[in-house]
Amino acid sequence: MTFVQLIDCRTRRLEDMDRLMDQWVEQTRGKRTATHTVVAKDRSDTAHVVEIVEFPSYEEAMRNSRLPETDRIFREMVALCDGTPTFTDLDVVRDTQLNADSARRFFEVLATGDDLSPMTGLVEEHYHDHDPANEQDVVGLDHFLRDLDTWRRGFDFSFRIEDRIAQGDRVCTRWSWEGTHTGDFLGIPATGKKVSMTGTTVFRFGERGKIVEGWWQYDRLGLMTQLGAVEPTET
Repeated sequence: MTFVQLIDCRTRRLEDMDRLMDQWVEQTRGKRTATHTVVAKDRSDTAHVVEIVEFPSYEEAMRNSRLPETDRIFREMVALCDGTPTFTDLDVVRDTQLNADSARRFFEVLATGDDLSPMTGLVEEHYHDHDPANEQDVVGLDHFLRDLDTWRRGFDFSFRIEDRIAQGDRVCTRWSWEGTHTGDFLGIPATGKKVSMTGTTVFRFGERGKIVEGWWQYDRLGLMTQLGAVEPTET
């Protein structure tokens, strides 16, 4: 079970504490068991600082605390604080990755039903789309939805999510796509052919939890070859 430790302290020497944390990261490289560390400052009381440290388990946290580097850094941190820091030990009972869930929902909405209106709850109005198949980037949700409609009018399709990685404000999704060519697509009349391709999409999320930017990479050439619009490459 994931374990989180909250270290609550008061200090007016945050920059010194920040440098101390850099030292700890460097000196425990390859030995520490902490997987994620966040240092946050109270907006209403700038001397109030909370450090949040995540570990795979309580046992791994105890291993980390026994490192001589951790003990030394902690003693130096106490010297920077006004009083002794307090510790809160927490077993994580729910860890919701909201951005990853929104990215999953995006692909579900795109591939199912006739209504794209749920996209307004997932994508910001000023969304910026990077697709190497387009001569220019698509900017704005309305323009992006028209671009998506081009695919939806041309194919009856579905996505299979192969991998999804979320870090900070980015979510990377590796997907497989399968479709039946049921309508006009970029001037190619419906062929009824079953086609497939693979790709990767990286979304950047804004402060409101909506998608503000996207980067797409996919086998557009392979798709056009399957549709008969491009001659197969000799091997």
